[in-house]
Amino acid sequence: MMLTKTDFIQYLNCLESLWLLKNQPDDYPNGEFSLFLQKLIEEGYEVEEQAQKLFPHGIELPEFGTPKDTQKILQNGGLCFFQAAFETNIGVFARVDILEHLPNNTWHLYEVKSSTSVKTDKKHNHLKDACFQKYVLEQNGLSVSNVSIIHLNKEYVRNGEIDLEQLLNIEDVTEKIRGLYSEVSIEIEQAAHYINQKSIDTSQCSCRLNTRSNHCDSFSFFNTEIPEFSIYEIGNIRANKIQDLNNEGVLSIGEIPNNFKLNAKQELQIESFRHRKPIIEKARIAKILSSLEFPLHFIDYETYASAVPKIDGVRPHQHIPFQVSIHTIQSDGSIEHFEFLAHELEIPTQMVQFMSDSTGTIGTFISWHKSFEMGRNKDMIEWLPQYQEYLEFMNSNMFDLEDIFKSEYVDYRFHGSTSIKKVLPVLLPELSYDDLGVQNGTMALDLWGRMVLDKNFKEDKAQVRAALLEYCKLDTWAMVMLFKKLKETTKKRKIQHGIQSRK
Repeated sequence: MMLTKTDFIQYLNCLESLWLLKNQPDDYPNGEFSLFLQKLIEEGYEVEEQAQKLFPHGIELPEFGTPKDTQKILQNGGLCFFQAAFETNIGVFARVDILEHLPNNTWHLYEVKSSTSVKTDKKHNHLKDACFQKYVLEQNGLSVSNVSIIHLNKEYVRNGEIDLEQLLNIEDVTEKIRGLYSEVSIEIEQAAHYINQKSIDTSQCSCRLNTRSNHCDSFSFFNTEIPEFSIYEIGNIRANKIQDLNNEGVLSIGEIPNNFKLNAKQELQIESFRHRKPIIEKARIAKILSSLEFPLHFIDYETYASAVPKIDGVRPHQHIPFQVSIHTIQSDGSIEHFEFLAHELEIPTQMVQFMSDSTGTIGTFISWHKSFEMGRNKDMIEWLPQYQEYLEFMNSNMFDLEDIFKSEYVDYRFHGSTSIKKVLPVLLPELSYDDLGVQNGTMALDLWGRMVLDKNFKEDKAQVRAALLEYCKLDTWAMVMLFKKLKETTKKRKIQHGIQSRK
């Protein structure tokens, strides 16, 4: 059973999950392949294509070449090879991005990454990736004396043709790899042995003591006794708290002891669960909403980003707004909708002009998770200084509707999240993204990007544009309706208070 680099990283995160994938693939919860993960893979290829240009004499091996193919080509000589494939006698397989033969008959291994730095976190440990590659090469008799990671330069701004020397950083990690190599070699051999075991304990997995964001895809397969409203759903709970509760045999939010130390927001979530109703600070919400100056502009951007900048003035992975939806409520309650969707990838001059014409510099701009919209406005100020006054007005008068659901309106049915995709089904179940052609921002980015950049795009562009407009429109309409829902909640309080006063 073959162990690849991707398998190894999965093993380090959750060994049981990898065993399930390898040994019982029908039970593994694959689902639809994530567009986000697919985009990462495509970005990796895009950066590799640029990195290979740094080695003009490199020999590209067949896309699905085998280790035997590689051995034949290496025997014919050459100084540099792309995508060379190797396998060890225990089934550990590697395909090396760039492999350079040095004059002293040793090899320089290059790993290419689409990130803007060398990452060493648990999910993306580039050093262990490189250790894995070195291990496979040395098991095949190649002496690796140098290891480098090629990644993007976050400061690079495109201006005309791509400048490879500026776009890419080559970071020597030879010494860091030397310090990790023995440990990682043992882990690789353990992983290769583990996936070949005939059976394992499937009653729980290694993620049991991790926070929800660090759970494997197959967490529910292994941990069947975890209740719907579990300790893992407590907002921003730390791993040490998860471990303490596990040690006490506590899995449900309702079982958490009264003396267990949590922060005030987490306590509200638990209180909501215990009473099976939301905790609503009605007076506080009423005060916040009444402070907002009309007209109210509910705004949402959709953006496109690529690892290698495709137009001038843009940095790697920098988001370029291509779509905006605005629902504006006047003081008399009337509502008007404005929407813009670009036809090509460009600095969004037309979009900002459209926004300025639609809203002017008056009122309050309302978004969900405002740091994203404000960040894009700052980028657009750099690109379009002629709109600085307008964009700075927006940022100075931006209100984040999500903030209310962090402390003033807490409902256990949000599952510890304040994402609009969690809040909306609870408060307004009649509004749903489920039937839309576009259901999230990643899908919007992918679909629009292919529509405007792929010459072989075969889908109906009119239908795609309609689907994109419908999705973005629902984002801002959902905020409008949630705003109204909050207003109704505070009005009910006032009516009830009036009745009590008369009594």
